[in-house]
Amino acid sequence: MEETYNFTEYNCITNNKPLYVGYSVVLIVELILALPLNISVLYMFIFKLRFWKAKSNMVFLFNLMLADFVLLICLPVKIYHFQQGERCSKNDTECKVMLFMLFLNRAASIAFLTVICIDRYISVVHPRKRNILQVLKQSPKISFLIWFLLLPLTVPTMLRTFECGATYSPDKDDKIDELREIIFFTQIFIPFFILVFCTACIVKRLQRKSVGDRGKLRRAVFAVTSVVVVFSICFLPRAASRIAVLIIWHQDHSITQEIAAQVYDGIMCFSHIDCLLDPLIYCFCSSKFKNTYLSTIFPYFQKKVKDSEES
Repeated sequence: MEETYNFTEYNCITNNKPLYVGYSVVLIVELILALPLNISVLYMFIFKLRFWKAKSNMVFLFNLMLADFVLLICLPVKIYHFQQGERCSKNDTECKVMLFMLFLNRAASIAFLTVICIDRYISVVHPRKRNILQVLKQSPKISFLIWFLLLPLTVPTMLRTFECGATYSPDKDDKIDELREIIFFTQIFIPFFILVFCTACIVKRLQRKSVGDRGKLRRAVFAVTSVVVVFSICFLPRAASRIAVLIIWHQDHSITQEIAAQVYDGIMCFSHIDCLLDPLIYCFCSSKFKNTYLSTIFPYFQKKVKDSEES
């Protein structure tokens, strides 16, 4: 007869409370730094740049910022539970809502990073394909469509109670779990290959361009490279650690599973720095945003940047 466990209690309560208190400190630092930064960015987009009247990439950048605010809403709850020595709430409803929000943040961030990169790729590598560019100019509609499509893709996170933190399930043959993992890895690896492809094509275009506006191509290279760097830092380690968690889970070693879950939770905390790194993408992708932000918040640095560009 197989031994049974109370999986909810086992997975929600950590055996290493000091470690999770340390994780909570990391999240507190991220929240303290990210909240005022993103509020200032929100102010820029709405009151200074009026993003809805700007070019397509500005609308996509605004939606990327909205995805970061979804994460910022979740951080205080995660901080509270980590300080209590819990990976997540033992309340089933609260746990599912939190997982839904976190999955939505990840999916939306990846989607808009990818669209931003594709937009820059088309404008640089295929500038004569006006039909595609015309479609991308309908960026508010595209943004709404992305959010609309992400909701059903995020629903599998709420269909059953998961293991807290690592969100894998004790039922190894469950089809819902398999669907969730397929969606999880598909949403990371396919966009990553698209980002790398777009970056390689833009770099190749820059190398072939002997005359003309090489400055525009360099800015495009910086923009897509920044997207790839942020993506690699925030999402690829999460995917790698999740693969390790799933492999270890199928080996049925409870101590190893606990360690793997703790490492996974730590990487998750680190990956939340995307809400701090995304403003760098705004600056690389939009010189108008960079100049407006610096002239409003840091006028001294804006003058320094302008002098360096002129020199």
